[in-house]
Amino acid sequence: MNYIDLRSDTVTWPTDDMRTAMANALVGDDVYGDDPTVRELELYAASISGKEAALFVPSGTFGNQLALFTHCGRGTEVILDENSHIVQHEAGAPSIIAGVQLRTIDCGKGMLEANSVLARIRMTADIHEPKTSLICLENAHSNGKVMSLQTMEDIRRCADRNHLPIHLDGARLFNAAASLGVQAKDITQYVDSVMFCLSKGLCAPVGSILAGNRKFIEEARAKRKIMGGGLRQAGILAAAGLIALKEMRLRLDADHENAKILATRLSEIKGIIIDIADVQINMVYFSHEKNPSIDSEAFIEFMKEKGILVNACDGEFRYRFVTHFWIDRVHIEKIVQAVRDFYA
Repeated sequence: MNYIDLRSDTVTWPTDDMRTAMANALVGDDVYGDDPTVRELELYAASISGKEAALFVPSGTFGNQLALFTHCGRGTEVILDENSHIVQHEAGAPSIIAGVQLRTIDCGKGMLEANSVLARIRMTADIHEPKTSLICLENAHSNGKVMSLQTMEDIRRCADRNHLPIHLDGARLFNAAASLGVQAKDITQYVDSVMFCLSKGLCAPVGSILAGNRKFIEEARAKRKIMGGGLRQAGILAAAGLIALKEMRLRLDADHENAKILATRLSEIKGIIIDIADVQINMVYFSHEKNPSIDSEAFIEFMKEKGILVNACDGEFRYRFVTHFWIDRVHIEKIVQAVRDFYA
């Protein structure tokens, strides 16, 4: 059965053009630096992110953890949002790989702010305290929100005053850029390193990019090998990544528009609780006034029987529907009707 899959934009599969490019890709051993398609991808990724160099890595989690491993000394501390992907969905990797402690900030439904970051920086000579080594941001956030350029600039100033680097989890960097109406490099100018995914809404089957200055990427390349990420004939994957960056990132507005249409149509269903203003990228969060009395698994199973795959938000009577390249207007009508039928 071909499901309408709303669980995430990670469920996208490669386009026909990607499959053709992968089949025809020029390849070489990338650990030796011999893969021409990987080199092309890394040069292009660096240029659109406004950085000196870039590195192809297997996944977003890998890229984030490699950044921490490269930026931070063992036993130091990283400041970040407690709801960020690095904290919530990367399996405790910072303690295992980089050997760092996470100092989290409760941002509620908002975003990190410079004053909150400043209050948690620890740079004293007190032997009881770990020293801060890095600030991590996430834009767009996995809660569907987009951080403003002004907020990023304010945190950059805070970091500069304390001589600290900033890493950006930009898994959905291009969604953030589309939402703000800017170029990706307008966002990444405020950070020292950035990771962005080639999969998710961009449809590449595998891979992410870590970008930064040349020295940082040289160090990261060596540590990528330590983490087991030295790939061989990776041009087969990089070929799809090039299409993701050259073509697919330019159409993300369509996913955002579909998300707003979906949110608007869902809001017309009696009892649905949704804030359409919070739909800033391709994510729609909603709940229903009956949810506390209904097992979320019943809703998930009902939708599956209708040919629609969905997830409940962890620990909440709330759902996240994610639009992507393989969701169109016809699908939206089917989705809305199924939700309406369940709550009828």
